Amino acid sequence: MLIGAGYGKLAVYLGELGEYLSDVPYVAYHNMDMQNLDVEIGFPVPKALPGMGDIRSGSIPEGRVVSCMYRGAYREMVPTYTEMADWIEKNGLQPAGTAYECYYNGPEYPESELLTMIVMPVL
Repeated sequence: MLIGAGYGKLAVYLGELGEYLSDVPYVAYHNMDMQNLDVEIGFPVPKALPGMGDIRSGSIPEGRVVSCMYRGAYREMVPTYTEMADWIEKNGLQPAGTAYECYYNGPEYPESELLTMIVMPVL
């Protein structure tokens, strides 16, 4: 629910500025500690914008990534993350920082049709 409320707040802010999205919304997972989760939610926009309260402008760093397009319920994504982590290790790579989920559709679709790109930076 926190993520949905955050997206709503961001949408209002962008509307007030007359700005448009340049890509799909995302969540950045700065850690995967489910007891003390550190996430960032955002909408990509074409330029840096002024902050307001807890809304800040930022950027997604460039670099090598491993990614996949996942279709299905969000709560069933753990095996996909595990498979990606195994692939990274088997191919001599190392995870490098924040993992991203980019949402290509949303709650208006059946859970079985939700499309999420998972992006994991690597070294």
